[in-house]
Amino acid sequence: MYPNLYFAFKDLFGVELPFLKLVNSFGFFVAMAFLVAGFFIQREFKRHTAAGVFKPTLVKRLVGAPTSILDITIQSAVGFLFGWKFLYLAFNAGTIFNGSSRPQEHLFSSEDSSITLGVLLAVLLGGWSWWEGKRNLLPTPEIKSFNTQPSEHVGAILTVAAVGGILGAKIFHFIEYPDQFASFISSPSLNDFLGGLTIYGGLILGGISVWAYTKKNGLHFLSVADASAPSLMLGYGIGRIGCQVSGDGDWGITNLSPQPGWLSWLPEWTWSYQFPNNVNQVGRLISECDPWARYEGYGKCLNEAVFPTSLYETTMAVIIFILLWNLRTRLKTAGMLFATYLMFNGFERFWIEKIRVNVEIPSLGITQAELISVIIFLSGVGLFFFLKTKSQKA
Repeated sequence: MYPNLYFAFKDLFGVELPFLKLVNSFGFFVAMAFLVAGFFIQREFKRHTAAGVFKPTLVKRLVGAPTSILDITIQSAVGFLFGWKFLYLAFNAGTIFNGSSRPQEHLFSSEDSSITLGVLLAVLLGGWSWWEGKRNLLPTPEIKSFNTQPSEHVGAILTVAAVGGILGAKIFHFIEYPDQFASFISSPSLNDFLGGLTIYGGLILGGISVWAYTKKNGLHFLSVADASAPSLMLGYGIGRIGCQVSGDGDWGITNLSPQPGWLSWLPEWTWSYQFPNNVNQVGRLISECDPWARYEGYGKCLNEAVFPTSLYETTMAVIIFILLWNLRTRLKTAGMLFATYLMFNGFERFWIEKIRVNVEIPSLGITQAELISVIIFLSGVGLFFFLKTKSQKA
């Protein structure tokens, strides 16, 4: 396992870059998921625009005015925070992050920071913002009309989805693990808030956030959902790579049975794995003579091997992405591709839950994810046949 990119670069390339300890492996792959998803969504938006599904919109903007005090203040504040904490930790990572020291513990604390670096970057970013306004200044500011291409909304849609998704993922995680919510309330911590997320909570609240954005900006939600469906599945798969690489706890139940002969062509860790040096530090201490014991501060592995379910989900997500990508030009009715995505998503998650470690809902005897996956699958079936019937009548 590689808890952060420092260990990955050290192990794979023999290069030690201490500042990479700030980049958690899971966070890196989540960022990659958004970037890759954004690339394919933008392609789909352009295809839908060429087909006449999406149309450019006319917007009016004030040009030639000086940069507002508010904008300069925001830029300066961002610069200060980045320089005050992140740059200081990056420059001093080699001495600060050693032994059992965890980067996140320093990143979300008031210690190990530099007022000088913060002020310097605040002046640079605030000055840059002021200079940009001065460079574009007109003798008389005026309002001009611009055509906004639908693909220009992709960045905002991803941002809205990310904010709503993280919030929803945390809310649903707290619902699933109320003891962690009680602990967070009694001792609030940004580090604790960012740890532990439930993917379906992110999907639901992220989807609601995107719906609100599309409604506000005059975009047809079901068409936006169709354009996003394949990428949502691919992004999910890439995010699960982060779970597998970092060992964040999204693993399966104990699997002590020998690897089947028909899977002998695959490495044994694809069948059962103990997630050595997992980022959550779960399990037994790794002996110093064990070849796994090479990451200072991360010296535990699971007591027993388990199913690497994150790897299975990545594999299924890629297969579903390929299927959806090939169906996107065949399903003509808006919303049918998204309905198909909901069915695939619900079906995949329901069955993977059978070998995943999760908490059951006491009164129902099933996990939260199983219940939601059934609802999502049935919603997809209902939406698909509703749209098909409506299309046939039309």
